[in-house]
Amino acid sequence: MTDVWSPIKIGGVELPHRLAMAPMTRSRAKPDGTPGDLAPLYYAQRATMGLLISEGTQPSDDGQGYLATPGIYTDAHVAGWRKVADAVHAAGGRLFIQLMHTGRRSHPDNTPHHRQPVAPSAIAPGEDMVTMAGMRPIPEPRELTTAEVGRTVDDFAHAARRAIEAGADGVEVHGANGYLVHQFLAPDANRRTDGYGGSMENRARFAIDVVRAIADTIGPEKTAIRLSPGLPTGGIAEGTGNDDLYRHLAAEFDRMGLAYLHLLHVRQDPLLEQIRKAFRGVLILNRPGRSRDRIGTDVAAGLADIEALGVMALANPDLVRRLKTGAPLNDLRPALFYAGGSAEGYTDYPTLDAA
Repeated sequence: MTDVWSPIKIGGVELPHRLAMAPMTRSRAKPDGTPGDLAPLYYAQRATMGLLISEGTQPSDDGQGYLATPGIYTDAHVAGWRKVADAVHAAGGRLFIQLMHTGRRSHPDNTPHHRQPVAPSAIAPGEDMVTMAGMRPIPEPRELTTAEVGRTVDDFAHAARRAIEAGADGVEVHGANGYLVHQFLAPDANRRTDGYGGSMENRARFAIDVVRAIADTIGPEKTAIRLSPGLPTGGIAEGTGNDDLYRHLAAEFDRMGLAYLHLLHVRQDPLLEQIRKAFRGVLILNRPGRSRDRIGTDVAAGLADIEALGVMALANPDLVRRLKTGAPLNDLRPALFYAGGSAEGYTDYPTLDAA
């Protein structure tokens, strides 16, 4: 059995153990999408997690869906993220920036110039979103033309290049949780009749094109993707009917030699083992809500190479130390998960030394 505290290498990066901080939206960026002033401290505080996967970061104006989320496509964004990367590296950690295009899960009030959401098809997700004016229904998106799909692929590649310029160790494509890449994968969100819709291979094409374009730009060893097979979210309800597509993707990404494949997995069925067999590189597994006593069991069982932890790392800057010593964990403060530019609930969680 492999111990969760044994070292591992992803791409060209050496990690001291097999835990990682999962990507978590914090909604504390500046109005222009530059990371907030406290972001370097927030990430550096958690550098002992080894691999930090950043909050979802839009690759373009069209990619923004929520209030106060960061971008990585302008000079100001690069300068802001460079401060984060430098702080993480100085503290001994590694940083992959997650590229998140929200697609139809967006509201014009939250975007530059009040942009209409874009998506594979003109199908609204059927949910409300927080705006400065309160909760509002998400409007029907505009279907991307085939040419615009290609330009969106280019946007991802451009953002990846800028992330590396900012000092990030790599990027993770957000292909999960009901956002744009996931929308292309899902039959109930994608009713296109061009080369990006219809068959399993066509619905998988956008994800593959995005990952390949990024790998060609920054190198496959700095490129990763996150998937969430069968996760019911954002108006998407795949069930097990899309499993062949995920097996197909795993095999395609294996051939590319990516840094890692990151799965958010909520099911108990053979698909995880099948993906594990098809993708022979580093597999990161995130199981939301996993209890403390279960940490390390997926690595020990050979189901994953790394386990990603979310809110535990959010609330405990020194989570690794607490897990190793059996120390109690801080209480979560969910009301402050998305709380603007304040340090409260962001950088003020105490460490054992401070306590």
